[in-house]
Amino acid sequence: MFKKIGLMALATCALLSTQAQTDTTQSPVKESDTMRIGNIIILKNGQPSNQSQEVQDYFKHRKYNKSNHVTHWFAFDLGFNNFVDNTDYSSPEAQAFAPGATDDWFNLRNSKSVNVNIWFVQGRLNMIKHVINLRYGAGLEFYNFRFEEDIRFRKNPPSVYLDDQINYNKNKLALNYITVPVMLNINFTPGKSLERSFGISAGVSGSYLYGSRQKYRSAETGKEKLKGNLGLNDFKLAYVGEIHLGPVQVYGSYATESMFKKGLDFTPYTVGLRLSAF
Repeated sequence: MFKKIGLMALATCALLSTQAQTDTTQSPVKESDTMRIGNIIILKNGQPSNQSQEVQDYFKHRKYNKSNHVTHWFAFDLGFNNFVDNTDYSSPEAQAFAPGATDDWFNLRNSKSVNVNIWFVQGRLNMIKHVINLRYGAGLEFYNFRFEEDIRFRKNPPSVYLDDQINYNKNKLALNYITVPVMLNINFTPGKSLERSFGISAGVSGSYLYGSRQKYRSAETGKEKLKGNLGLNDFKLAYVGEIHLGPVQVYGSYATESMFKKGLDFTPYTVGLRLSAF
C-alpha cells in the first residue's frame, strides 16, 4: 500500500514540475506568431509584438528626421568668449574714453570668461534632398568678460579708468543679448543615424543688447554692480557656424564690429559645445 502511495506521489510531482516549466516559458504573444529564445522574441509572421514595437520606436527616433520642416525646443551652449583688441590707444578718441589706457588694462582671465546661450527654439527647413538645409533659431546669449586689472566703468558719459586704490578679487563685464541666427546647413550623411552624422553650418546672427552691467567685488567695497549706459553698441551682427560630429556639436561666432560705440575697438568672439540632439 505504501508502495502505491509513493508511486502516486512521484507521478504527481512529475506532473506539477512539467506544468511549472510550461508556465514559465509562456509568452503573452501567441506561439504561432513568435519564437522565444531566452529573452529574445523572433517574429514569424512579420507582425510586431509590443516588445519589438518599443525597440523599433527607439531606433526610429534616433535616426535623422527626414521631415521637410523640423522644430526642436530648447538647447544649451557652454563655451568661452574673448575679444580681438584693435584699439589705437594713442588716438584722441581712445584717450577720451579711457585716459592713460594701454592694452594691458583689458587683459582677461580666459578660464573665467565664459559664454552661455539658451536657445528657445531651433528649426531646420529642407532645401535640397536633406543635404542642403536652412537652420534658424531664437534665444539668449550671455557674455562674461572677466578682467585681470582693476578697471572701473563710469556712465553719463561712459568712460573707463584704472582704480589704483582698491584691489578687486572679482571684476567682470556682463552682456545679455536676444539673438536670432540664420545658417545654411550641409548634411553630408542624410541617411545616417544621429550617432554617425556629420555636417557643417554657417551663416549670420543678429542680436539686441537688452542688459549690461559691471560686477566687481573687493574686501573694501564688498559686492557692487554698475548698470546702465556703458558705451556699448545696442546691436550686434556676427558670423556664426557649427560643426556636427555625431551627438557632439561645436559652435562659434565672431562679431563684425566692436562691441563699444567709440573709444575701444573690441571685436568679441566665442567658441564652445552645444548640448542638443537637433
